[in-house]
Amino acid sequence: MPGLKHRRLGRTGMSVGELGLGAMDTPHSPEAIQTVTTALDLGIQFVDTARDYEGSEHLLGQVIRQRGKKDFVIASKTFSHSASGSQYDIDRSLKVLGVEHIELYQLHDISTRQAWDEVMREDGAFAGLKTARYRGLIGHIGISSHDLDILELAITCGEFETVMLEYSAFFPVTRPLIERAAHHDVGVIAMRPLGGSGRTSTMRGSIAAGYAGPLTPANLLRYVLSNPGVSVAIPGARYPARVIENVATASGYAPMTNAEQRELEDAAAALY
Repeated sequence: MPGLKHRRLGRTGMSVGELGLGAMDTPHSPEAIQTVTTALDLGIQFVDTARDYEGSEHLLGQVIRQRGKKDFVIASKTFSHSASGSQYDIDRSLKVLGVEHIELYQLHDISTRQAWDEVMREDGAFAGLKTARYRGLIGHIGISSHDLDILELAITCGEFETVMLEYSAFFPVTRPLIERAAHHDVGVIAMRPLGGSGRTSTMRGSIAAGYAGPLTPANLLRYVLSNPGVSVAIPGARYPARVIENVATASGYAPMTNAEQRELEDAAAALY
């Protein structure tokens, strides 16, 4: 089986496999450590977490200590909107993870204009991240958002090296923003590439009941990876089997044609 293809994460200059792991829900599984270890052993190099994802940073810290090394890129996030709060979160992340440096730290879910104004003011969280970067505690600064206008601001303001946004056949409206990000050399982290847990469960139930159409986890992942502007897709996984499925898809997929993408979007719209 071929290995994972690599893509450049915008102007961070980092090269990461185009398939990552979203570790928000991974701790809520009896196989959590095995899930992360399986991902790393199969070549996944980018793991997304956050200070307030319950147990997530602790889980990654356990894995790092068990392996005796950190052989992957960590992207964590602060929920704080203040400079002091964001710096506190970074210090806590470093201690929990057991590392001295985090490659990417992001402002989490900045999805209103009020939140944007708060984090970008002189004593806002963005200033705190810049201070941490100056101190060598983090390497790069990103932002996540569910608001199209805020994402446009983040992409074009010149301050952020990455944006995390939702993109899938269920949610294709961010495609123009992905193109804008590529133009501005901003890395794109695609969350919910399989549509999110509720949609994924419904879809898997339909498949188990005999559905044989195009709407499958493998095709949803192919859809996202077929967009060259996506730097890395981060499907969540609680169990090793899901990681194995995703790696198999990403290692051997053929990019979707425009017609295939439209067919999948129509099927996704019919389900949700």
